[in-house]
Amino acid sequence: MQTSITDIRRPLLAAGIGLIALTATPLRAEQAAPAATTPEAEEAEGNDSEILVTARRREERAQDVPIALSAVGGETIERAGALNLIQIADLTPSLVIRNNNARNTFVNIRGLGSNSDQNDGLEIGVGFYVDDVYYGRIGSSQFDLIDLERVEVLRGPQGTLFGKNTTAGAISIATRAPQYTTEFRGEATLGERGFHQVRGSLSGPLIDDKLAYRLTISDTHRDGLLYNVFNGGKVNDYDNFSVRGQLLAEPTDTLSIRVIGDYSKQSSYSRITSAVGVFTTFDNGAPNTNNFLDRAARAGYVPPYDLNDPFGKKVDFNAPIQADMEGYGVSGKIDWDLGKVALTSITAYRWWDWYPLNDQDNTSLTVNIRGGTSNLQRQFSQEFRLASQGENKIDYVAGAYYFWQVVKALGQYALGPDYAIWNNPNANRTLANYAYTGFQSDSVIEPRTRSYAAFGQLTWHATDAFSVTGGLRFTHEDKTGLFDQRTVAGNDLSVLNTADRTAAQKLRDDLYPEVRYTTGLKDDALTGSLNIAYKVAPDVLAYASYARGSKSGGLSLGTLPAGVSSVVKPETIDAYEIGLKSQFWERRVTFNAAAYWTDVKNYQAAISEQIGNTTSFRRYISNIPGVRSRGFEVDLVVAPTRWVRFTASAAYTDAVYKDYVNAQAAPDKRNISQIQDLSGVQLANAPKFLYNFAIDLSQPIGDDEVYGRIDYNHRSSNDTSGSNSQYTRIAGYGIANLRAGVRIDDSRFDVSVWATNLFDKKYFTALSAANTGLISGNIGDPQALGVTLRTRF
Repeated sequence: MQTSITDIRRPLLAAGIGLIALTATPLRAEQAAPAATTPEAEEAEGNDSEILVTARRREERAQDVPIALSAVGGETIERAGALNLIQIADLTPSLVIRNNNARNTFVNIRGLGSNSDQNDGLEIGVGFYVDDVYYGRIGSSQFDLIDLERVEVLRGPQGTLFGKNTTAGAISIATRAPQYTTEFRGEATLGERGFHQVRGSLSGPLIDDKLAYRLTISDTHRDGLLYNVFNGGKVNDYDNFSVRGQLLAEPTDTLSIRVIGDYSKQSSYSRITSAVGVFTTFDNGAPNTNNFLDRAARAGYVPPYDLNDPFGKKVDFNAPIQADMEGYGVSGKIDWDLGKVALTSITAYRWWDWYPLNDQDNTSLTVNIRGGTSNLQRQFSQEFRLASQGENKIDYVAGAYYFWQVVKALGQYALGPDYAIWNNPNANRTLANYAYTGFQSDSVIEPRTRSYAAFGQLTWHATDAFSVTGGLRFTHEDKTGLFDQRTVAGNDLSVLNTADRTAAQKLRDDLYPEVRYTTGLKDDALTGSLNIAYKVAPDVLAYASYARGSKSGGLSLGTLPAGVSSVVKPETIDAYEIGLKSQFWERRVTFNAAAYWTDVKNYQAAISEQIGNTTSFRRYISNIPGVRSRGFEVDLVVAPTRWVRFTASAAYTDAVYKDYVNAQAAPDKRNISQIQDLSGVQLANAPKFLYNFAIDLSQPIGDDEVYGRIDYNHRSSNDTSGSNSQYTRIAGYGIANLRAGVRIDDSRFDVSVWATNLFDKKYFTALSAANTGLISGNIGDPQALGVTLRTRF
């Protein structure tokens, strides 16, 4: 009889819990004994507070940098089994990432940032960098992340030190560089639901001490999590392939050249929303006529699954479904040591292509037979930096940055013979069928951006303990945009009489009118920061800061409602913060805290608006006059020995609309008004409470080591739509993960068992509600068990 991994769930869990128990058994005796090593050696292995970061463009301990940042080392990421940015976000406070699909990725820090990437004329508020290269589309961050040295999450406005200006923060990822000693790292994983992953990296010298290489490759697969009743297949599967090659040349002791090329491909039917309910009455008790169930009855459609079972994990799709993407790029970084000054040049060119197909009607009827907007993105960036080196009374960084980007978004929307009966019951049925059946509208959205910036920052070390840092940035943005929407297929309306032709054309124009226009803007912004830091003790740092950030104006490209401009105002932000970074007990205990207050003017929001009571949508950008975010964050690390480590983080975020009197009404309130006042309401995708903790234990046995880790992360309830509907607010949830294993022969081999979502928590990561009353949800991943083998030499 064939045995699947599902058949050995209990043995796997028992093995993991047993290994953790084994590591904990001798702890009391070990902790009672005096340390036999120096305090420096006693620092917990993998203590992220001790890793070097480059947040201020020079290598420093994270504890010595007077700004709010989270630094997660590569070893910690591996111990947690984090494969992508969403999983890494669970290790850092105040960072929230939600992914409906790659293009529709939400990244927020302290409740602010990118609330959608679906409108291609909108800049992102949280910058994403890999090896100092800025990625212009946040969707391109959703590939697997491989062979990482560290991840730094910087909170608050950025731009006076490097790269693109951002208002909410930045995520900076550093990959492992080539080495002059031969090194191989390999990893193979098997898990439930067909999950398998192979990763490997090889590094070594080509010319001793002059030229080295590094090659990294990763391949990941997981079967689908949802069952498609229509064809018996699975959706929400996952396939990702990534490869990266690097060369490091050091022709002299003062010159370093690092060239990186990478390619990633993701093929999946992933992040599919499933129908999880229907509301048949509005908020005030009035009936929601022509709701999803009414339409189904009218069309003779019976959903082949229970709509009252929100976690049934079934869909009924007959239209093609896919979420494929490719990303590739090349970069070159030159570091030249000129003695007291270091010169850095970073040149990069990147591509990102996105190819989606959706079943927008959530049925096996031929209502919407094709829907999706592909993206073809290209970008070029050049950065020059000059930074002081060594110990100086005044340290400085100065630089210039250029960024060019073009995005070509190609939309395709086609209607089938069931569209009329489903969406327009009161229309002339014969005429509506003729107007809609076979109708297809294609669109082109093409925003172009050129950005020029000069930036600089000075740090005056008034004394050994007291320093003042100030920075400025000037940015000029030049943007142009094209929107062109055309009918490319459909029945010939010219054969109809004048009255019918006019009526049929209106039915089409209400959905996808033929329109073409160009637009553009030029924008200048002066931003800056001021920071005061004081070392109360050698390992206690207090600081206060103010920063003014700006996100350039955007282009709203699409079929816009009356009164909505194609040019969106710039977003400006004023951020105030105080913080404390401290270590005690010979750096065995790390305690950091920060409190902040942020005011935003003309907050840029991407709005998705359903067209009447149809299954079609329009998307555009709008400015929200005022937003405020305030809160605090706490980080704690306790590492009494090298073999015991406890980490915990907590964040409270009170992010609300200060002034939003004309917000789009929620679907369950639109029978009263099309607008609502959301002033004082919590921002979308901004849970008030986030906390996580982890316990890492290990026990050496000769040259071997038994280890275990359990972690837990929790987030409170929050709205995921921006409309404050009662049906789009997800409940708070917490997820526990476990990993336990054995490292053999000084970590040359590592075998571990693991469980994600240990207690099989059922939860939603997002909910949406339509005018039809249909409630759709993204169901969180269920419990999964697996085994990982790692080797290193």
